[in-house]
Amino acid sequence: MADGLVGEAAATEPGAEVSLVHPLLTGVLAAVVGFAGAFPIVLNGLAGVGATPAEAASGLLMLCVIKGFTGIFLSWRAKQPISIAWSTPGAALLITAGVPVGGFHAAVGAFMVAAGLIVVSGLWRAFGKLVSSIPISIASAMLAGVLSEICLAPVQAMQTLPYYALPIVIVWAIGMRFARLWAVPAAVVVTALIVAFATKLPPQALAHIAPQPILVMPVFSLQAMISIALPLFIVTMASQNVPGLTVLRLNGYNPNVRPIFVSTGLASMVIAFFGGHLINLAAITAALCAQPEAHPDPAKRWLASAGAGGGYIGLGLMAGLASAFIAAAPPMLIQAVAGLALLGSMAGALAGALAKEEERLPAAVAFVTTASGFTAFGIGSAFWGLVAGGLLLALFRMK
Repeated sequence: MADGLVGEAAATEPGAEVSLVHPLLTGVLAAVVGFAGAFPIVLNGLAGVGATPAEAASGLLMLCVIKGFTGIFLSWRAKQPISIAWSTPGAALLITAGVPVGGFHAAVGAFMVAAGLIVVSGLWRAFGKLVSSIPISIASAMLAGVLSEICLAPVQAMQTLPYYALPIVIVWAIGMRFARLWAVPAAVVVTALIVAFATKLPPQALAHIAPQPILVMPVFSLQAMISIALPLFIVTMASQNVPGLTVLRLNGYNPNVRPIFVSTGLASMVIAFFGGHLINLAAITAALCAQPEAHPDPAKRWLASAGAGGGYIGLGLMAGLASAFIAAAPPMLIQAVAGLALLGSMAGALAGALAKEEERLPAAVAFVTTASGFTAFGIGSAFWGLVAGGLLLALFRMK
């Protein structure tokens, strides 16, 4: 029995009836769903902080490859389905963050600082407790504010590009009704078909689709630290790592968080040198790999997350093609797909923000401040949303 497994594993006889290929294939499926549903958000996010298409493709490549190897290592080491993913909410934050002073190099410096904070949260228990003490309502409201702009894109696309956007929205809605996991990938496929048949590809658009790592040296800027690194770290912890741990615990696992945070933080530092942002515990793909459908025996479900890691490594080879697809498509269509992919996250963030009646008004202040796009001293609205909501909540709690 693997250390950290809560409760008793399923009987070995039912587990023996299931081929070990099954959890591996389940993991590959999880990787395909995770990649297809979020790669437009990641590429848009990196472009939003100044990455060139080649740098964004490099970041996507290294995110896929390194999170794949990290997931395989952590799953094998703990013999638990520890699934690793990129920070989708973090990428959404980057879409609206704007290019910092110092350009993409400054953004990369912010990625490294955010990754370092994750390492610290794993090594220094008091710091981890301090981070976890940030009210969920305020962090959720900030995330909802960040997502609000991109989640409006499908509606805006319906107005500006109705004949292109309508099929995408219809396919997504039907997918949400009958096969939720495939709703966003199906919408991405429809978008790709529209781009292929209705959009004229620029010359040499597919000439350099083989992904190539590009070294991006970091520049450390106080403005980028506050407006990118801090919100990115908080969003990743609150919206990815905490739900990821919850998924594992609900399925009977109790992993040691220290090696997870340290490993993902150090891996994210390496990724940052090649233009990627953060990796972290997965939530949706974790549910696919940790549930009984992956394998009746809980002690063998780690193979599913290992299979997901292998799938991500293979999908990383498509990073150049994905970047070419993004570059060729009308920006509004890509934003619309990203908005559809993030609607569920926004709904969850709003629910978390408004869950406690006594914290609703401070959460609302955090939401509107973040959604307003307010900036001061070169610092973006995500930080000011946290400050405004947190200060009002502290005022309300004063005796």
